[in-house]
Amino acid sequence: MNQLAGLGPFFAVETHPPGAAPPRLWRPLAEVLDDGPALRHRVGQVHAALAAGGGDVELRVAASVAHLGMAARLCSPALALAAGHHLVPDFADAWWQPVTGGAMPLSLRADLTPVAPSEVAGAFAERVLNGPMARLDRAVGAFSLAAKVRQGNLASALNGAAVVLRGERPEWTDAVSVLLATLEQSPPLAGAATRTGGRFRRTSCCLIYRAAPGRAGPKCGDCVLTGRPA
Repeated sequence: MNQLAGLGPFFAVETHPPGAAPPRLWRPLAEVLDDGPALRHRVGQVHAALAAGGGDVELRVAASVAHLGMAARLCSPALALAAGHHLVPDFADAWWQPVTGGAMPLSLRADLTPVAPSEVAGAFAERVLNGPMARLDRAVGAFSLAAKVRQGNLASALNGAAVVLRGERPEWTDAVSVLLATLEQSPPLAGAATRTGGRFRRTSCCLIYRAAPGRAGPKCGDCVLTGRPA
């Protein structure tokens, strides 16, 4: 979509007409949103990549990293379209490509219809947070990943997208901030993070520090454990 040009790989999407059959290499996004072979293969790939660093990596750590990456991949273009253009994608017939490493290719329906500014937050909650993100949340829970961690991953993914948008599209700053503030005050994000002096900090940890040898890796900048021992 031209609206997302120049924002980076986590925002880039292709488009397809509604009801069209996926071409070769594309797969229905739905298959990786539920606990099944596609999601387990993706978590396994992340686990292998993390374990290559020499650590004894728990499967739940790989599941958390995979979950955070997928949350960022879906929420980034959705937040940009919603805040910048009042367009809220419906991921029900989205497609993806199961590539290894980087942002997975994503295709959305081309016929998005703008919603009223007053309805953007509600539409985003319904179509994104209570749609694909809720399905993925349930699926990743099967890897013994705590609900608090999953909630924090979603909040972190949205905040990361907002940081990029404020930098690359400063004219959207107010719209991004208002939308994010509304979403963060309601389920499933309520209590997932705090903002002090404008600084975002999640109330959980994504666990990636545990992938390092001795489980002594660095913490993320927005981690609840930053500044104190694990």
